[in-house]
Amino acid sequence: METTQNPTEIKEIQEIAISISATNFSPTIINPDYLKISGVIPQDWQLSREPIVSPGSIQLVYQNRISIVGQQNMVTFIENIGTEQVTDLIVTELAKKFIEKLPNAEYQFLNFNPKSVIPMKDGGSDAARRYITGTLLAPGSWQDIGKAPMQANLNLSYQLDRCQLNVSINEANIQIPEQPPMPGVLFSGNFNYNVSREDPSMRLTQLHKCIEHWDLDLAVFREMIEQRFLIFSNSIFPASFNMG
Repeated sequence: METTQNPTEIKEIQEIAISISATNFSPTIINPDYLKISGVIPQDWQLSREPIVSPGSIQLVYQNRISIVGQQNMVTFIENIGTEQVTDLIVTELAKKFIEKLPNAEYQFLNFNPKSVIPMKDGGSDAARRYITGTLLAPGSWQDIGKAPMQANLNLSYQLDRCQLNVSINEANIQIPEQPPMPGVLFSGNFNYNVSREDPSMRLTQLHKCIEHWDLDLAVFREMIEQRFLIFSNSIFPASFNMG
């Protein structure tokens, strides 16, 4: 994820994706003409470039920062919201319209996937690595193997009341025009909702409810980052950091 803002103004960069899985999906259902004719996307949307087609997948990138990716058994709607605060999402409406147009698909699950890149403008180029290996991991001789500093990423899993939440934490570089890359930490969330296979008539209702949880899921994700992961790292992250 990239930003064009002044690096002194960057606090957080976000991307939201909704993935819907069905056993009888194929990449061919993601067709620009079909999406417009069916009413899934507005008629005035324009692609920012030609569709990116590869064996087993297709990606459509629109001028309004929305991307749609089709793969075998999976369709993903992606919205790059940058540093903006959000009260609604375009991808939630796209996902709802999409499943309404395909009511007979054999749906399996829905994933709500928020990503946040937290910049580290202080602390040097290895600040992200030091945060992961020194703050989130316990120090020990197991980190001192080999001739270069250990690189690490974390994969965590939590069982919530309504779904399973998976979180991965990785180093990231924030690309800024005419500036050197800024180190940051990438937090990737995955709220995984299973869909009933025993009662096909309930699938669309379940999927709609899962999509409508987006603001609650995003609030949980952001609270987790701000109050659980970053609260011990004020010396690394900007003192004025505020995700709200």
